[in-house]
Amino acid sequence: MSEIRDTVILGSGCAGLTAAIYTGRAGLNPLVLEGHEPGGQLSITSLVENFPGWPEGIQGPELIDNMRKQAKRFGAEFKLATLSKVDLKASPIKLETSAGEILTRTLIIASGASARWLGLPSEQALIGHGVSSCATCDGFFFRDKEIAVVGGGDSAIEEALFLTRFASKVTLLHRRDSFRASKIMIDRAYENPKIDIKLDTVVEEVLGVDEKEVKGARLKNVKTGEITTLPISGFFLGIGHEPNAKMFAGQMDLDSDGYIKAVDNVLTSFNGTPIPGVFACGDVKDRRYRQAITAAGSGCMAALEAEKFLEEQAH
Repeated sequence: MSEIRDTVILGSGCAGLTAAIYTGRAGLNPLVLEGHEPGGQLSITSLVENFPGWPEGIQGPELIDNMRKQAKRFGAEFKLATLSKVDLKASPIKLETSAGEILTRTLIIASGASARWLGLPSEQALIGHGVSSCATCDGFFFRDKEIAVVGGGDSAIEEALFLTRFASKVTLLHRRDSFRASKIMIDRAYENPKIDIKLDTVVEEVLGVDEKEVKGARLKNVKTGEITTLPISGFFLGIGHEPNAKMFAGQMDLDSDGYIKAVDNVLTSFNGTPIPGVFACGDVKDRRYRQAITAAGSGCMAALEAEKFLEEQAH
C-alpha cells in the first residue's frame, strides 16, 4: 500500500512554495508536485521590484529558487510530476500522477493560471525581454516608451489604461472591428489621449529577437491585408489567463471561467459544501490580483488551514 502523506501541494510557484515553507515548519513533511510549469509565472519573469524585502529588486527565477531552498530546509520534498486524475471524495485523497499513485490526508492546490499567448515564436522568445502578460508587474519598466497591448476585452483595456501612467503612447490592438469590453471601458480608452486604437489588426511577428529586446511589431489588417510595422519597446498581452483547474471539474465548484471558488479565502467546496482537507491558493483561485505577494499570502493561509484540519482530525 502507498504511503499516506500528511499534505501534498500541487504547484511550485509563489503560493505552492509558501505553503511548503509553512507546512514544512509545522512538521507535515509536504510533498510538492512541481507540475508542468515548475516555478510558475515568476520563473519566466525578469526583475521583480514589488516583492517586499528586496529594495533593489530580485530576478524572478532567483526569488523562486530562494523560496524552494527555504522549503527544502524545512523538510519539503519535491517531485517533478503532473496530476492526471484525482478523487477528492476518497479518504485519504487519491492522486494519480505521472510519478504513480499518491495518497494524502490534505491537498493544497496551487496549480496557478497560465497566461494566454498568441503562440508566435518571436513572442515566446522575448518573454521577459519586453513581452509581458502583466501590466502591474512590468509597466514601470516602460516609462516614457511606446508600447502595445493586444486584446479586446475589459482586461486588455484595463491594462492599456494602467500602462498610460508610464508609457508615452499605448497602441491597443484588436483583431475584430469592435471591442467585446463593457461600454464604460471602451469609452475610457477612446477618451484617453495616450491610447491609439487599431481594430481589425493581428500581430504577425514581434520584432527584436536578435537584439533580445522588443523593437517593434509587424501588423496585418485582416480586412485589407495591409502589412505595417509598429515601432514599440514593450508588448503586452491582455487576452486573459487560463486557470489550471480543469482536472477538478465535477468535483469542485469552479466559476464560469474555470477559477476555483474559494470559501473564506482558501477553503474549497462542491455544490456549496466545503470539501474536507482540500484547499486552494494563488492564481488558480484568484482572478483579480494575480500578484506574487498575494499568491504567497494565500499559500500561507492554505498551509495554516491544512495544519488546523490535521490537528482536528487527530483529536
